[in-house]
Amino acid sequence: MFKILQIANKAPYPANDGSSIAIYNMAKGFIENKVDLHLISINTKKHFKPDGDVPKKFAEESHYTTVYRNTNTSTFGAILNLFTSNSYFVSRFYFNAFEKKLIELLKSNSFDIIQIEGLFMGVYIDTIKKHSTAKIVLRAHNIEHNIWKRHIAHEKMSVKKLYLGIQNTRLKKFEMKVISKVDAIVPITRTDEAEFKNMGFVKPIYTCITGVDVQSYLTKGDLVEKAKTIFYFGSMDWLPNQEAANWFLDNCWDKVHKAVPEAKLIIAGRGMPLEFFHITRPNVLIIENVEDGKAFFQQHQIMIVPLWSGSGLRIKIIEGMAYGKAIVSTSIGAEGINYTNKKNILIADNATDFSNAVIKLLENQMVRKEIEKNATEFAKSEFDNFKVTSKLVEFYNQLLNA
Repeated sequence: MFKILQIANKAPYPANDGSSIAIYNMAKGFIENKVDLHLISINTKKHFKPDGDVPKKFAEESHYTTVYRNTNTSTFGAILNLFTSNSYFVSRFYFNAFEKKLIELLKSNSFDIIQIEGLFMGVYIDTIKKHSTAKIVLRAHNIEHNIWKRHIAHEKMSVKKLYLGIQNTRLKKFEMKVISKVDAIVPITRTDEAEFKNMGFVKPIYTCITGVDVQSYLTKGDLVEKAKTIFYFGSMDWLPNQEAANWFLDNCWDKVHKAVPEAKLIIAGRGMPLEFFHITRPNVLIIENVEDGKAFFQQHQIMIVPLWSGSGLRIKIIEGMAYGKAIVSTSIGAEGINYTNKKNILIADNATDFSNAVIKLLENQMVRKEIEKNATEFAKSEFDNFKVTSKLVEFYNQLLNA
């Protein structure tokens, strides 16, 4: 058995969005694979989760620790940052209280692997190196500067676009610095693995998709699926998700509604921007707080992922496949998943194809049922969390013995 310290910029329980699912499920996988795990995270104001809500067994087995911090952006902070050389995307996550707690952990434990969850916690690498000889691994949920590069490309010319351009240049510089300091990278997709290699990374690298407890998704409740429903479900305080929902509304919904007038579109997710509640398009329902994600998936029929920016993996697609949903996604939305188009998912990269794919699933039950069945089988074979994590543990053993 070896000892791993997992460091995250967000409290992972409850696992109610993509990154917290990725962190929490890997922690569970480590524990199931007999790793001696310690997990420390920032508990942010934006995504605050009471420590008391964490299941006692998981808290004990993961040595669960959080440190509170308000990491929210502000106009003053954004302007002040311009007079530094740091990226405002990153600098918000460095603060003394977390560093102090981290040093305490490093001094009282001898870790073999320190796994940094996402780029932003790379601000603590120098601190780690001062107090530990452990191998430092970046688990790259995304290539962060690529997310913003794609997002900025969709922005109209403005002061905001210029500011974001400055910040993304700094972010890329920081990302390059981090990958030069770590001992290995664990990206979530093959696409990101190739990009890291293009960025000059020559040390060990192992792509590890996010696993899920597939069996728990396959267990059906007693809720009835609502016919002719289409849903988009994601963290709506994330700009790529806002862009995706607006794109579908502006470019596809009128055509879909005209072809299937009884169809309903549900856009759901926490942090819903105010303007979405003012949408007056027919048969569109906005839900901000989904109390039971499993019930939500079970009740709605066709899942859409019309993403045009972003990097890494959409956990919601993994969940959707595990729930046996028929999904229509862009190629960017489905990056990192070894799907077969038209078998276990439908891929569409323009408004006409996307609309037609959704209409096909609404009108042809036989096609929809076949994709649902194939998605379920694919999830069983590809996403089992214990198996996914056990392969990563094997990689870490090789890294330690190299």
